[in-house]
Amino acid sequence: MYRFIDLSVLHQNGATEPYPPKIEHSDHATGAKRLGKLAGIEASDFPDSLALATDVVSGSAHSGTHVDAPFHYGPLCEGKPAKTIDQIPLEWCFGDGVVLDMRHLAPGAEITIEDMKAALVKINYKLKPGDIVLLHTGCDKYWGTDTETYLAKQSGLGVAGLDWLLDQGIRCIGIDAWTLDRPVNAMVESYRKTGDRRELWASHMHGRKREYIQIEKLANLENLPKPHGFLVTALPVKFDGCTAGWCRAAAIFQE
Repeated sequence: MYRFIDLSVLHQNGATEPYPPKIEHSDHATGAKRLGKLAGIEASDFPDSLALATDVVSGSAHSGTHVDAPFHYGPLCEGKPAKTIDQIPLEWCFGDGVVLDMRHLAPGAEITIEDMKAALVKINYKLKPGDIVLLHTGCDKYWGTDTETYLAKQSGLGVAGLDWLLDQGIRCIGIDAWTLDRPVNAMVESYRKTGDRRELWASHMHGRKREYIQIEKLANLENLPKPHGFLVTALPVKFDGCTAGWCRAAAIFQE
């Protein structure tokens, strides 16, 4: 038997993010009229004049829980054309999961190599190539509050930490927050203090130099019964030539 734990937030109208999707629902009576017109029959020809309900969803490929492709970071990656989401090997989006608990870090803090090493020692785990690393900041508990709060209540991965994970053979990194980087307010504050453009979306921009993918806006990591010993699936929707794809991320435990 397998037990699935949902790691995704809802795609919903008015979602707690800067660019939420728009969802329009069409009911069964409308479906009878729509399909009747298509088929050249009357809506009343369907039982109870009811046919198939449907929905129209429009919005960013980065709304809700999603996978970022290397093309999101820049046109080139490692000197070659960067992969779009439809070019991502599915093997990168399925593998052994490990949760690294970063909830002790303050909002705006950088997740460092030392932070991750300490988290691994705490759970007695050694990373291996192909693992999917899930960074648990606790930010997902602010989903459903307001966008300003949600964006600010996370820590984020720095370039040194990202390089270290990639050196371990990690291809896919997830986080329970809006971005893998530090919050926007923290990045901008650092940029204004230093004038250094490398402070802005540093881990994303590093994806121009080294190939990797990330899962953003995860949720429910606190509901996992253990920090490793499970599979992660985050297969993205196959959008043609796009920078990201929505996914229904889940942890899978064999019982």
